[in-house]
Amino acid sequence: MKHLKSRSQDLRSLFENNITIEYVAEPLKAVAAEAEVTEVLHWMQARDFDVIGVESGDTITGYVERTSLIKATSGKCSDYQRVFHPKELIAISTPLMKLLPILQQTPRLFVLDCNQVTGIITCGDLQKAPARMLLFGLVTLLEMNLLRLVRLYYPQDSWQEVLKPERLQVAQRLWRESQERNEATDLLDYLQFCDKRELVLNQPELLEQLGLKSKRFGERFLKSAEQLRNRLAHAQNLVSGSSWTDLISLAEAMETLLIRCEEIE
Repeated sequence: MKHLKSRSQDLRSLFENNITIEYVAEPLKAVAAEAEVTEVLHWMQARDFDVIGVESGDTITGYVERTSLIKATSGKCSDYQRVFHPKELIAISTPLMKLLPILQQTPRLFVLDCNQVTGIITCGDLQKAPARMLLFGLVTLLEMNLLRLVRLYYPQDSWQEVLKPERLQVAQRLWRESQERNEATDLLDYLQFCDKRELVLNQPELLEQLGLKSKRFGERFLKSAEQLRNRLAHAQNLVSGSSWTDLISLAEAMETLLIRCEEIE
């Protein structure tokens, strides 16, 4: 059991610290500071760019927003340039997990690589494979730890007396099918996410240790995690019927719950 806990912590560290924004950021397209604003605006509209870098020499020194050029009839890009504010900048080596709460406060961030701005990142970039891997890793580790807690709090198969008969039958059917293929392990391994959720939430002591306000609150939260897992597994839009703010809040809450799970022995 301790080995599983340690493995979970190692995997969480791997996902949270090694998937950085480098893998999801987009290069920041840039135009010369002397470029005519009317031409640049047409170019941005054709490519549906909301923001573009302004370049002096080989260095991107600032940016212009498409909205600021719409009424412009003449002039150079440098006339409409905005200087990068420190709060708009983020290091390319920043772990993606640390980026999430920052994106709740701003629509975009500019990526700093060796003291030069080279890229841009927005919430939409969280749809990319590396971000999906991070989120799928979190929810998978959470499910693994829910199973670990079930094993810990339901010795000698006592969980079978708590689980609904129809859900127990589903697990037994899957277990028998695996037996026929000589793949069967423990019956507990054939519980679904909803089963593990129900068993964990049935323990008042666990509710308290996991910081869940109530069984109903825990059920809503873990159902959201399961729905995210399903969207990830089927390559669906991550914010379908939701918002980026909700998704980021869910990811942070999953990380917190995962850490609390790992602390229980």
